[in-house]
Amino acid sequence: TRLISQNAFGSTRLFFERYLEGSSHIEVQIIGDKHGNLIHLHERDCSLQRRNQKVIEETPATKLPDKIRNKLHKLAVKLGKHINYTNAGTVEFLVSGQGQIYFLEMNTRLQVEHGVTEMVTGLDLVEMQIRVAWGEAIEFTQDQISIRGHAIEARVYPEDPDTFMPNVGIVSGLHIPQCRLSRIDTALCKGYEVTLHYEPLLAKVMAWGKTRDEAIRRLQKVLLGIRLDGVKSNIPLLKTLLSDTSFNYS
Repeated sequence: TRLISQNAFGSTRLFFERYLEGSSHIEVQIIGDKHGNLIHLHERDCSLQRRNQKVIEETPATKLPDKIRNKLHKLAVKLGKHINYTNAGTVEFLVSGQGQIYFLEMNTRLQVEHGVTEMVTGLDLVEMQIRVAWGEAIEFTQDQISIRGHAIEARVYPEDPDTFMPNVGIVSGLHIPQCRLSRIDTALCKGYEVTLHYEPLLAKVMAWGKTRDEAIRRLQKVLLGIRLDGVKSNIPLLKTLLSDTSFNYS
């Protein structure tokens, strides 16, 4: 191991990290302005991943006790205020099965999964980000921010659902359903060419429900209605994950 380290990095120094079994990847959405105001817009659970690539995200993180959830919010806001952060951003954590919290990183941008936060808060994060950049003050206090219901998002990738190998091609047929209380963000159209040269995300499929179970059922219904011909996608895998008993823990 030391030889590998020397050859790869020019140093034999080794760092050991604690293995967190059964941990959850939780991120807290924050936004700050140039007037010293900074608030959080609650958390998202992004634990379902493959090769460190998020596949399904949801909010709120119902698996967390309120004590842990509130602590995450406070830590995220504390970090943002400490660095005088402005703009939308996300503070990411690992939460162990025993409730221990570990800081991962901060993403100083709007993230792919911001749509589920918009669905439960009723706020437009893109508009808020632009207003903050323009120099306007955030017009909400923390106490005025609340969430309603549950929202969940699935990322559609061009890959074989069985082998996970990437897939390319031209979209020869496409049907995107219009379902109540759902949202699909995509640039797909008939004739669209999927290549290996860019970020492989094809679509973000989101659904809202009064409860987590309702949101999951609605997302399943939307995925069932999508028809994508010419390119293989991970939609079959997404449907399998959403119906798995270990995922439907609520």
